[in-house]
Amino acid sequence: MLGFMDYVQNAFYEASHWNRDNSYGSLTATARALLDFDTPRGLRLNVSSLSSPNFATSYTLGSIGAVDGSLSYLYSSLPLLAKSRSNDIELRHVVEGYRQLQELRRPDEPWWSEVWREGKKVDRRDALLYGRLFLPQSTLEALYLRRISPTQQLKVSCVSDSRLSNGGTILALLQHDVGKYSTEYLYSTDSALFGFRGLYNFGADPRSSGSSYPSSSPSSAPHPSHSQTQTSTPTLTIPSSSSSSSTTTTTTSSSPPPETFHGRFSAGAELYYGLLNQSGGISTGIRFTTLPAHTGFPYTMTLTLNPLMGNLSSTYAVKASSALSLCSRFDFNVYSYESELLVGMELWRRRRRRRRRSMREDEKGDLEWVYRKLGTGTPATDSGTTRRPDVVETRKENAESDVTGVLKARVDQDWNLGLLWEGRVKELLYSCGVSVDFRKGENMFRGVGVEVLYSS
Repeated sequence: MLGFMDYVQNAFYEASHWNRDNSYGSLTATARALLDFDTPRGLRLNVSSLSSPNFATSYTLGSIGAVDGSLSYLYSSLPLLAKSRSNDIELRHVVEGYRQLQELRRPDEPWWSEVWREGKKVDRRDALLYGRLFLPQSTLEALYLRRISPTQQLKVSCVSDSRLSNGGTILALLQHDVGKYSTEYLYSTDSALFGFRGLYNFGADPRSSGSSYPSSSPSSAPHPSHSQTQTSTPTLTIPSSSSSSSTTTTTTSSSPPPETFHGRFSAGAELYYGLLNQSGGISTGIRFTTLPAHTGFPYTMTLTLNPLMGNLSSTYAVKASSALSLCSRFDFNVYSYESELLVGMELWRRRRRRRRRSMREDEKGDLEWVYRKLGTGTPATDSGTTRRPDVVETRKENAESDVTGVLKARVDQDWNLGLLWEGRVKELLYSCGVSVDFRKGENMFRGVGVEVLYSS
């Protein structure tokens, strides 16, 4: 389960219109979420709060043989309107599972966020500051995040620890995302490491044919901070005039309708080199995933290769139903001929409905997702009745809010089993898990833990 601070950072990405999935680092995000989940060890308690739209705090206390904890603080110049109470947070926002990628969007225009006052430009770039102190180790980690432009973002993270060489390390990452492709340039003080990562999406270019976020009009997606600035004092902004809107409408109507894509093929690579130790590395990968327009079962396939180490990894994940996701990963080394197989699953539990329905209604409700994926229509649709889009969207939102728990499980070829249950009790979010190694006999339980989270 995501920590509260990670949840707030994701809210910052969403509010600032940054696509976290369009990067080489997230190429295998679905497989990692379904197979590489962490099981808690010992007892851990998290108490967090989003005291204001710009400021958040979090305190953690754990016991794994010895008592430890951490203090976290976060500041965002962009007001975050995400739900902060643990009884209001939807599990799908804090539980990482199968990622359904959306259509690529056109980057925001730079002038959308401009704010003018008395003929001067007074707007500022959105930024986020985060710090965390671990006790009793006195380890400090910090994060500085700044949106340079609608297509660029700077991320600087650092760790201060006496156990590290030189007392700590700093990692700087400059990201550039235009939708069609994304690039990342990184530098780390550890070994004076320089790196480059890139991802290219085949198909249409969203800058010429894609839709913007959430619509093509900047007035429909204003920044909350800019809206508050305009309300408090008289300002002069650059609005979206009716003439420009009519021009856009005319151009769209005269041009042919955009082609609908049911899947996306992406390819990327990573290259890095350390000046101090004079060693480098390279990796490349490809991914194919279905998009929401796909009428069948959503699935994602990836293939990554590290030619220097000879590691080859392939993954396949499928969302078999609205509540079940399956994933497998096969790793092979071409030099040592060693291989590893890992399979996992994710099962969502929904709240039972109290209203009694007829057998015909139960059959329609249970098989509705099958008809929808096959594109044949439900029995109600075939009989002549049509569903309103707002009713379908409301039912989808209700289904997502009815989730009460998630079960994750994985097992490898050596019978190492990992189980994790994440859910909600009253106003608390909790995670409980266990790691089992069946080859150890009496000492098969490697770790058991419970983590509880409360936020206000």
